[in-house]
Amino acid sequence: MIPKCVKPFLWSYNTNKLDLKKNKKRIIANVLNFGSQKATAWLFAKYSKQEIKNAIVNTLPGDWSKKSLNYWSIIFNVKPAKNKRIK
Repeated sequence: MIPKCVKPFLWSYNTNKLDLKKNKKRIIANVLNFGSQKATAWLFAKYSKQEIKNAIVNTLPGDWSKKSLNYWSIIFNVKPAKNKRIK
């Protein structure tokens, strides 16, 4: 279940239908791009460091702002795949 503090950052999705496993890349990308401190804290409690790193490295086309991707890449000490598009 997606908590209330995270729902605003998944505005274009029916959060009642999102699956925490199947949609984890989407959830991670949106929360790290737009999320509040509370939403980010939930994300870190819900997903492992490795799952978050994988979402950063294997970005979905157009899902990340350049600033967010740079920031989280530094925080997690990873490099996104070069063949992926970013905003």
